[in-house]
Amino acid sequence: MPRRGKTFFGVGFGPIQSALFLYEAYCSGNFDRYVIAEVDATLVRAVREAGGRYAINIAHPDRIEQVVVEGVRLGDPAEHADREELVAAIAAADELATALPSVRFYDLGDATSVVQLLADGIRQRDPAGPGIIYAAENHNHAAEILTERLQERLPAAALDRVQVLNTVIGKMSGVITDADTIRRLGLAPLTPATPRAVLVERFNHILVSRITLPGCQRGIEVFVEKDDLLPFEEAKLYGHNAIHALIGYLARLRGVTTMAEVAGQPDILAVARAAFLDESGAALVRKYQQLGDPLFTADGYRAYAEDLIERMINPNLNDLISRVTRDARRKLGYDDRLFGTMRLALSQGIEPRHMATGAAAALSCLSDTPPRTRQEVDAALREIWAEQADDMAEHLITLTWQALPS
Repeated sequence: MPRRGKTFFGVGFGPIQSALFLYEAYCSGNFDRYVIAEVDATLVRAVREAGGRYAINIAHPDRIEQVVVEGVRLGDPAEHADREELVAAIAAADELATALPSVRFYDLGDATSVVQLLADGIRQRDPAGPGIIYAAENHNHAAEILTERLQERLPAAALDRVQVLNTVIGKMSGVITDADTIRRLGLAPLTPATPRAVLVERFNHILVSRITLPGCQRGIEVFVEKDDLLPFEEAKLYGHNAIHALIGYLARLRGVTTMAEVAGQPDILAVARAAFLDESGAALVRKYQQLGDPLFTADGYRAYAEDLIERMINPNLNDLISRVTRDARRKLGYDDRLFGTMRLALSQGIEPRHMATGAAAALSCLSDTPPRTRQEVDAALREIWAEQADDMAEHLITLTWQALPS
């Protein structure tokens, strides 16, 4: 039975919130109240009209499972009455999660400002009650950024019993809006009045920062705490994200439309495995093997890589190449998944030629007139990297130019 009075509060109602944080809080049986702040007024109204119920679809290797979550209250912070209700829920919440597209969204808006909403609720909290906030934005220092923003709006003592946690979320998810695809896959819409479906993989091995608040026990018990998340964040960005992108861009150049179809492209999978194990994996194991964590061993990283590649091409996820390869300019950033992985490899004495193949493919997808000469590659990449480029840049440019598709 749930422990009476235990409240979960979330900001944002995308797939990571609805099908991970809120879903796992619901499955835990440790909460009896679920409140979500969402700025999409149509979505708020739809969930309310559905009686606080919504559906998600979970992709297993052999089937898609439909699951219904009940007893959820959505509120729009732009509406005065809703905002008061949301602030009161924050004040009472035991666990909270922000699941926004980026840390840039923390300060956006006025009445809808996430930081201001959280600050108003935290100001009213019982100082004796601990609370944790999972920062689920895809940023290595999301927790520190959110904490700093809250400190700017609150007296120091207000955060004594509140801890913001970083997260490493290796769960693949998406929103399907195409009616034909929803029918073909037999997906349940989010609500009867919402013409979209949330489709996520069956995966909940989520890593979070170590909780240091005395007397605080997580209600979402399936998450795994780590003393230092940075090595695992690098494994996510320079392993999971990097290889996902590499596969996507190579597949796009070939005219493949879904990640599942890559199962029939053995040469792409061979490049992906080599990049994952011999470049990303070898570099991360060299860098972090002293931690003694099983992931940062040859066998542990191999198991991680093979599991991820199999999950990436799960046909029940309906992962579109167009989704995987969007925003190529950002993914070609100096610290991002492609060149960040190449720089990591070079720093550990490893020549990242397979990763360069992915970077060259991404560069070729960036515009209708992709670069062909070394000079054109140099100009294109230095324009993206700007002042971030350092003494590794020349080597990275050469590797990318040499890997350009013929």
